[in-house]
This record gives sequence, C-alpha cells and structure tokens, in this order.
Amino acid sequence: VRALVPPGPTELVGRRRDRAETRCPVGQSPGAARASYRAGQSEASLRFTLPGSGTEGPTKQENFILGSCGTDQVKGVLTLQGDALSQADVNLKMPRNNQLLHFAFREDKQWKLQQIQDARNHVSQAIYLLANRDESYQFRTGAEVLKLMDAVMLQLTRARNRLTTPATLTLPEIAASGLTRMFAPALPSDLLVNVYINLNKLCLTVSHVHKVECVIPWLNDALVFFTVSLQLCQQLKDKISVFSSYWSYRPF
Repeated sequence: VRALVPPGPTELVGRRRDRAETRCPVGQSPGAARASYRAGQSEASLRFTLPGSGTEGPTKQENFILGSCGTDQVKGVLTLQGDALSQADVNLKMPRNNQLLHFAFREDKQWKLQQIQDARNHVSQAIYLLANRDESYQFRTGAEVLKLMDAVMLQLTRARNRLTTPATLTLPEIAASGLTRMFAPALPSDLLVNVYINLNKLCLTVSHVHKVECVIPWLNDALVFFTVSLQLCQQLKDKISVFSSYWSYRPF
C-alpha cells in the first residue's frame, strides 16, 4: 500500500503548466493552426484549382509523355488541363502485323477525369469545414476540436482514396464509357481504351478484344423450356382475367 503524499510546490507548478498546455489547443492554438490551414488551403488551391481560390483564370495545360519499361507498343502524349484531358495523341503498334496506328482526340472533345474531380471536391469540403468559422472563434472543448478534425480527416481520406484506389471497370463498362468514341480516326472495333489515375501516375490502357464462341446444346433446350413455360403462364393469366371479369359482372 502506497502512502498518499501531498504534492510539493514544484509538482503543483508542473500540473498548472500541463493544464495550461492542455487548454492552449482548445483556446489559443487554433489561431496558429488556422494560419497553417490557410497555408494548406493555398497549396491545395494551386494543386487542384479549387473554385474561389483566386485562380479562376484559364487552367494551364500540362503535357505528359506516356511510357512503359517493358514494351514500346503504346506511346503517346496526354494533355491535362485541371481535371480534364484536353488532348491525347497516341501511337499504337499492332502486335499481329506491326502496323502503326495513330489516334488523337477530336478537337471538340475533352475527357473528365472523375478521380481528380472527386478528390478536388473532397479537398474543397475539408477547407470549407476549416474556414467557416471567424478567426476570433474560440473552441470551447476538446471534443469540439476532435469532432472537427474527424470531419476534416474523413474528407481528406476520401480524397486520397480516390487517387490511390482507381475504380476497376469491366470491358463492357469501358466500351460504354464513351472514351473510345472520342478519337479521330475512329478506333478499330476490337480496341478499347481507358484512362485513369493510380497514385501519382496518369495511366492509359489499351485492350484488344477478341470474341470466340461455341454452342452448348443443353442451354438451347433450357431456353426453349423457358419460352414455352412463359407462354403457358401468360395463357393462364389471360384466362383468369377473362373469368374474373365474368364473375365480377352483376347485371341490374
């Protein structure tokens, strides 16, 4: 059993200092923190061209050269303007005959990169959460600060995840996206193109689609069974409808 010893003067001073430091983030520190947040807001505005950031002028165009370490079958230059691809110039060497094909975006077309747009929206929301209080506002409790930080961190995590976890699209989804139809001359029917962000990389994939098929006899029998069964069910419904109208008929 330990005896309870009253705290000495030095320990009391230390406790008062600890309490003051604990109150500081709740009371006075947010002022300094807001300066850091404003600096972060300015930096994010430069990176994402956020609305209302003072950079509403024409977004500059950036050219990026595509390359791969293992193959030279696909080469090209993509022009990124904010969250959209404004130009694309792609050279493709066909594997079966080494034919060189050249494709480019039509002049009236741009392709929105949804990942960058979503990340920008999440960053904008995080900045709004931090900036919607007056500079003189004093946080009253630590719980209030924690709630704000949780909300900000949620938006920043979502922004990061949109860049680090690209959506996995199936080939039919890529075909329906419309990106393939933006090129001139038109891509061959067996080629599908997709563009996405993966971490800090702008990626372009070219898929060669080859369709082969065979007949499964018992599936044909199953389809015939389904058709006949549906016809019988419909006939029964029609008869029930006729008799129901007869049974509900009441002459005056």
